[in-house]
Amino acid sequence: MRTTIARRAGLAGTLLAAGLAVGAAPAHADTQPGVADIGSAEFTKNGSTITVPVQGHCSIDGPTSATAQLVSKPGITFGGGTSSCTTTVTDPNTDTTTTTSTATGKNFELSALVSAGGPRVKLSTFTVKCVATQTQTNANWSFGGMTGIPNPPSPVPAGYVSPIKKSNGTVLANAVFNIQNLPGDGSVGLTMLRIDFLPASGISGKVVLGETSCTPTP
Repeated sequence: MRTTIARRAGLAGTLLAAGLAVGAAPAHADTQPGVADIGSAEFTKNGSTITVPVQGHCSIDGPTSATAQLVSKPGITFGGGTSSCTTTVTDPNTDTTTTTSTATGKNFELSALVSAGGPRVKLSTFTVKCVATQTQTNANWSFGGMTGIPNPPSPVPAGYVSPIKKSNGTVLANAVFNIQNLPGDGSVGLTMLRIDFLPASGISGKVVLGETSCTPTP
């Protein structure tokens, strides 16, 4: 599944979409000029806090690339991946540039919900990307091999919630897809997926997969 959003610089409230009709979601973090990462996690289960720091972070200000190795902790595994944040000069006479920020993760698994009667969540691959020029920013995301989470519709609305349930229908967590930050200055921030644990799971906290943002280039 692939989803794209785009913003033209300076046109507050204008959202251009390739096969996607969405609206501006509440800001969740300040957009930054060319960053990407694979994800992170922090949750508490049975009195123990599991923390996976941000994996594979890159920035056009450095580091411009990163390689994340496999990280496995109780209840969760990030299978590693890569990221790249580059700046390309498109007109040397005027120093006009574009930026491209991409992060790709693989073999993610969340098993923390299994003991509560929930599913084992897996994604075999996922990618987020943000491209910026002087006049436009464009962000997209895609994933493959997902199990344990009901598939979102296509196209995916901004902030779409897909409940993660046990067999009797109890909702243990919410999978929130396509979280957008569109502050109105032409920049765009995007989180592909955030898993928010609910009280019925006996777990508190969240897991984040695939983050990127970019702002129009100078």
